[in-house]
Amino acid sequence: MAEKSFKYVILGGGVAAGYAAREFAKQGVQPGELAIISKEAVAPYERPALSKAYLFPEGTARLPGFHVCVGSGGERLLPEWYSEKGISLILSTEIAQADLASKTLTSAKGEAFKYETLIIATGSTVIKLSDFGVQGADAKNIFYLREIDDADQLVEAIKSKPNGKAVIVGGGYIGLELSAALRINNIDVSMVYPEPWCMPRLFTAGIAAFYEGYYANKGINIIKGTVAVGFGANEKGEVTDVKLKDGRVLEADIVVVGVGGRPLTTLFKGQVAEEKGGIKTDAFFKTSVSSVYAVGDVATFPMKLYNDIRRVEHVDHARKSAEQAVKAIFASEQGKSVDEYDYLPYFYSRAFDLSWQFYGDNVGDTVIFGDSNPTSATHKFGTYWIKDGQVVGAFLESGSPEENKAIANVARAQPPAGSLDELASEGLAFATKL
Repeated sequence: MAEKSFKYVILGGGVAAGYAAREFAKQGVQPGELAIISKEAVAPYERPALSKAYLFPEGTARLPGFHVCVGSGGERLLPEWYSEKGISLILSTEIAQADLASKTLTSAKGEAFKYETLIIATGSTVIKLSDFGVQGADAKNIFYLREIDDADQLVEAIKSKPNGKAVIVGGGYIGLELSAALRINNIDVSMVYPEPWCMPRLFTAGIAAFYEGYYANKGINIIKGTVAVGFGANEKGEVTDVKLKDGRVLEADIVVVGVGGRPLTTLFKGQVAEEKGGIKTDAFFKTSVSSVYAVGDVATFPMKLYNDIRRVEHVDHARKSAEQAVKAIFASEQGKSVDEYDYLPYFYSRAFDLSWQFYGDNVGDTVIFGDSNPTSATHKFGTYWIKDGQVVGAFLESGSPEENKAIANVARAQPPAGSLDELASEGLAFATKL
């Protein structure tokens, strides 16, 4: 097959790819210089929509409504935008081999793509229960949500099983958002996870108690401290039940599994330096190979604010790291420099009529403030994390835009905390006065 050559190639078609493309256009990329190679069949889109409005029975989100860069208030980049900019959008193309020495990517069909500069934006893949040999884990109607095709299949299952029963395996982002979305669709939902509370990587026991109480009040059955060890199926091969380690068996028409992901770095093993499960980069997202950059979920980068090295799986970092890499590439070509990446960790979620934001680092002592009663009409509450006498992280449920900005400022500034009792008493006012 004919070889195709580009000055720049972005490998991956997710959020990072779309934001990188926008920055390339801003920097004046010439027609024909840039290609995006994606195994998905659609132009880059805002992936968080898949676990939220894409599944709603009303006010449903559909493409082209959530192509990047609408997630951050930017222009929607439709497929025509890429054409107008002379950017090659190479879709439904899976790269099977990457040879960084010869600067060549080879597709599963044998097509070769040459580049001068590569941005790795391959993101993460879901961890599947079949990877661990869980019995019956390949039954029909067991779903993993990562791409739009997955969401489409889940939508069809919801339509085909009205008032059915669903089991959500996992208590993290996917578990919480999908439980809410399925419940809104009148599905009977049980949520199963092994940890003592939901979202344990971020939530304290106090924060989690609110959400577990709120979800229970919405009719969601929460089962903690056990895991799925097997699945039953009918003669059509469709899942019928979930067998738990504690001996319980839950009826299920639909199962959604959200037990984490892993960065897609396999193509580059042995060719670039790695650290903490990702591809090691500098503050400009350049890897140990000078012509190769890595952004988003796959990058392990210097976290300037905390003087350490981290890998961050979140849409906000995917957007910002992509823009930083492209700015750095153009600055390098022009003999200029850009500021080092100075990222403030940011996570958020929306489910039911809830909406929380978190900024900073969740280490040290904590105080909870506000009204965290799950039956409250207002349910506005928050938490501060305090380390070495300074507030290093802040969480807020149901904050206004101004209040969310205030907790972001606190996490960035890391002001002295005073006593924990005083901080708990002052609550949100501590952030807003800053």
